[in-house]
Amino acid sequence: MAHGPYVVSLINTAVTGAITLVQIKAGSGNPLQIIEVRASQSSSTTSAMQRIEIGKETSAGTVTSFTPVLENPGDGAANAAGSTSGTGVNCSSEGTYTDIYVAWDFNVLTGFLWQPALEDRIWVPVSGILGVRFPTAPGSSTTYDVQVKFLEYP
Repeated sequence: MAHGPYVVSLINTAVTGAITLVQIKAGSGNPLQIIEVRASQSSSTTSAMQRIEIGKETSAGTVTSFTPVLENPGDGAANAAGSTSGTGVNCSSEGTYTDIYVAWDFNVLTGFLWQPALEDRIWVPVSGILGVRFPTAPGSSTTYDVQVKFLEYP
């Protein structure tokens, strides 16, 4: 039976370059499944397109540690623990991406929401790393919120 859902969030952060926004490293004994990714901005009223990618990292980037938030109080803490080389946000030194599972262009005024059908959910293996990134910089500094929701499996 799955545990969670858990959420990792980049909140109210100015994004000025190509960057990994959220990175999640599965625990050493638990694979996880991505069930939702959201991105929205709050500082621009100008219509513009932005590319977002969800992909596999073979080496972790350096992030600001973020402890996943538990949405179901009946479950325990996530095994995808927050650390500067594990689960976190706002990457300062990029990791290495090998596979891109989702690539999408969205209008920054409407935001991005990915809620895949059950058969389209991304599985992250034990100790695997997944990143959500902007592969290209926004046209100007823009304040973003990005959330990734996942389940863990025993």
